[in-house]
Amino acid sequence: MSDLVAYVDGGSLGNPGPSGIGVIINGGGDDEIRIAKWIGHQDNNVAEYAALMEALQYAVALKARKLHVYSDSQVVVRQMTGEYICRSPRLYSLYWTCRKLARSLVFSISHVPREDNAAANRLANDAVRKRRS
Repeated sequence: MSDLVAYVDGGSLGNPGPSGIGVIINGGGDDEIRIAKWIGHQDNNVAEYAALMEALQYAVALKARKLHVYSDSQVVVRQMTGEYICRSPRLYSLYWTCRKLARSLVFSISHVPREDNAAANRLANDAVRKRRS
């Protein structure tokens, strides 16, 4: 496995509130990896970073060479690209962990409109709904 593409999303019902993440990873083959996880009571930005971290951990575990991530979170994308500085004590450890994992790969991240990230969003919402029912 060398080059991966991931769509990530995290969300909470309320902010903060019950939260989940959705990750879709494609590796050039026919197999698509779909991850939906409950992450507890968090805010939206924590959920977005948790989704990114999940994709990064998966890519590192697969010994991928490259990972390009698409996210609809401008905060995460702009912090990870260095356009914004992460000053939030609540987010800094997640940011730092993601930066450290990203150094293991040829990493890039791009912002996509919410409608282009609907499948990952659905997975995140499904994780919350399953946990609440």
